[in-house]
Amino acid sequence: MIVPFKPGVSLAPTDGPLIETEHLVLRRWRDADIAPNTAMLSDPDSGRFITADGKPVTDEFFGWRNAAVMAGHWALHGFGLFVVEEKGSGKFAGRVGPWLPRGFPGLEVGWGIAPEFRGKGYAVEAARASIDWTFATLEIDEIIHLIRPENVASQKVARRLGAAIERQVELFDHVTDLWVTRRDAWTARPKP
Repeated sequence: MIVPFKPGVSLAPTDGPLIETEHLVLRRWRDADIAPNTAMLSDPDSGRFITADGKPVTDEFFGWRNAAVMAGHWALHGFGLFVVEEKGSGKFAGRVGPWLPRGFPGLEVGWGIAPEFRGKGYAVEAARASIDWTFATLEIDEIIHLIRPENVASQKVARRLGAAIERQVELFDHVTDLWVTRRDAWTARPKP
């Protein structure tokens, strides 16, 4: 439910930035993204690798809370995971972008693509655009990608991005590979 504002009342704008790629639009979160984000997280593979407890999100409230965390990161830090929207259909295709939750070993660009949009190259396309934006916007020399060893699909994305495993860390009670994308290597790479 969206509660309307009284006439003449407005809040600070919540739009921008907006990134367009060949097939995708990367944008900030909206109320309409809660249900498809929850549906994505209800998928066993998505839940296993995206949620902190490794379990699918099957409850509407927890889906709302997850989307609120994503949107709240933008409010607290001025950046965060973008909603990935398929340009042709306007549908929620996933989320990708930079974020730095408390306790993380560095600023991560992470990705999660909804099951019906997997296999189209969207994770790589969105992650490339997000990494470009992150290096252009933030004063950092490296971006990490936290990927569990059994998450073969995300490992393939990381390799296509040119990232390399640097070490393993403990994250949410799981051994996790810490992949790194360095600014100097990223900016020197041939553009696809």
